[in-house]
Amino acid sequence: MTSTLPPLVQAFSGAIGSATANAIVYPLDLVATRLQTSSSKRLRGYIGVLRALRHVLKTEGWRGMYDGLTTDTAATIVSNFLYFYFYAFLRTILLRRKTRITPPSTGKLKAAPALLSVAEELGIGFLAGVTSRAISTPLSVITVRLQTETEGEDDGGELDPEKGDPEDASRRGEPRGVLATVNRIYAEQGLQGFWGGFTTTIPLSLNPAITLFLFQLYGKIATRGNKGSALGTPSASSSFVGAAFSNSIATWLLYPLMLAKTRLQMHRKRAKEASERGEQAKCKQDVSMLTIWEDALDNEGPSGLYQGLKAQLLKGFVSQGVTMMVKQRVELYVVALYLSRMR
Repeated sequence: MTSTLPPLVQAFSGAIGSATANAIVYPLDLVATRLQTSSSKRLRGYIGVLRALRHVLKTEGWRGMYDGLTTDTAATIVSNFLYFYFYAFLRTILLRRKTRITPPSTGKLKAAPALLSVAEELGIGFLAGVTSRAISTPLSVITVRLQTETEGEDDGGELDPEKGDPEDASRRGEPRGVLATVNRIYAEQGLQGFWGGFTTTIPLSLNPAITLFLFQLYGKIATRGNKGSALGTPSASSSFVGAAFSNSIATWLLYPLMLAKTRLQMHRKRAKEASERGEQAKCKQDVSMLTIWEDALDNEGPSGLYQGLKAQLLKGFVSQGVTMMVKQRVELYVVALYLSRMR
């Protein structure tokens, strides 16, 4: 359910919720990224998720499960803070403009409640998503690079435990710090490299818009007839379930775009490595979202467009559920604190 609290409060609560969720599901996020950039047919479905998790634990230990956590958490906080702020701000403005002042029979002015259409709800969610992701994309690009630096695969695209052996760094990518990764991206691609895959990020901004719209719809149904519900919001468990399923639907609808975004971000890195090995045939520079999809279809069939989907669904289910659950609890705490001071 959409909160009526000021945009700054919604932004703060959303950032707290997303940071909490990110810390919980980060290993799944890392695995989802690696599966998206892998062509292995053995790494599909939930069995593939388990194999990838086992591979990371075996070759890199628990520390490897959290490669890139710092930058990913920063990107998550910035992106969600800006998203919820811009969304609440734009929604408030639009509602005020749509509010009609009508003189009832008593002669007193009364504001008739205004409602936004589906297109308007999705529109402001989309604009908020584009704005927030334009600012947070560099952090996301750095995170993807950190998550895949130590990834090892054999020539068939299968995970190779030996290439992940910490004692045999010559066969795998060595872990790099954030500054070293930033310098490497800049050296390879310049400033534009930090916005790699942003063309797919624009339509992907529909993901939070669809998720939030479905969650609002769920909230209205869940709280109908429940006048005692604080702020008109569902319970904590109900919020988790509603947000989790809303995100799952949005992710399933837009997943090919997510796949293209991740692979575009990784393309220049792999092309440079192929060039250094003298494999010119693998160094295509004119790669776009369409060519990514064409390659996936040619090499893996229709299922190639959904490589890593199960990991992304599982990660999104838990992450969005926790985010909205914590967000609403924080908002309730803020309201309670304000009321206690008023007394």
